[in-house]
Amino acid sequence: MSATQPHEHPKSEPVSNAEKDPDDWTTGDERMTGAQASYLKTLCEEAGCPERYDTGLSKADASRMIDELQEETGRGQ
Repeated sequence: MSATQPHEHPKSEPVSNAEKDPDDWTTGDERMTGAQASYLKTLCEEAGCPERYDTGLSKADASRMIDELQEETGRGQ
């Protein structure tokens, strides 16, 4: 069995480093960031469901909701 070697230049493959399951985030339980809150509020309004916006979401929960709303609104594609 051989260990996986890190890429010499990890930024050359940013997708592999950027996409991580929110369940695996070490800070996922922390309160969502300001950027997440702003974008989530916009997405909720665009999706016609402003009542879904919740200021108390964690970073991980906000990320999941953003993904869901992006799919509903067609944003982020």
